[in-house]
Amino acid sequence: MVLKCIVIDDEPLARECISNYIKEVDFLELQGSCNNPLEITKIKNSHEADLLFLDIQMPRMNGIEFLKSMKSKPMVVITTAFPNYALDGFDLDVMDYLLKPITFTRFFKAVCKVKEQHLLIQNKPGVTQNQENSKPDHVFIKCENTYKKIYFDDILFIKSMQNYVGFHTTDGKKHLSLIPLKEVAKQLDSEIFMQVHKSFIVCIPKIEAVEKEGIIIGSHYIPLGRNYRTSIMKKIVNDRILKR
Repeated sequence: MVLKCIVIDDEPLARECISNYIKEVDFLELQGSCNNPLEITKIKNSHEADLLFLDIQMPRMNGIEFLKSMKSKPMVVITTAFPNYALDGFDLDVMDYLLKPITFTRFFKAVCKVKEQHLLIQNKPGVTQNQENSKPDHVFIKCENTYKKIYFDDILFIKSMQNYVGFHTTDGKKHLSLIPLKEVAKQLDSEIFMQVHKSFIVCIPKIEAVEKEGIIIGSHYIPLGRNYRTSIMKKIVNDRILKR
């Protein structure tokens, strides 16, 4: 098994470094490199690439914009000097996130992860492109100096606390992250999560009871904002009330 790779980076030294690393790994093959995403079409058979090493800050189009514009994409490893893009990258299901300067040890760890995922997909019968591109089941949040994976199924509710939000999970823990609640809401599935108060988003399947001014989830009482009551009643209560 050989993974065909493309390197996109506007820094010549960075392109050369990653290209040389690729040549050192027997299951990788360098298909080409370019200095911005718009030049990828100049690489012969670029549509056949299995793995893309992608920088973020580049002229004309940055890496995140390029990923969002792709209808179908190979597996992607982000390579950048800016850690603040990690959440965006993982939200787009990248395989790994390498911070420059990149050591060969860290590079090799990333490509081994890619290889394992590729083998898993190849050996899994009935896997289709649509299944591979299904909605993610998790998100990464920055907790101080760590990016922590939070599974959507584990979230009870999310509470805004001035500049922070707290992700309250089924294991009784609270994970704090410096991000506005409105930005969190944009990245959540509206079929599963719903804002019920200016400071609260709840996981709909976890709701146990709805009162006039609050929602009960386990031992937690979540205030129900007046402006949200009609929508929450319509979405989760009205169509499911047992009637005579």
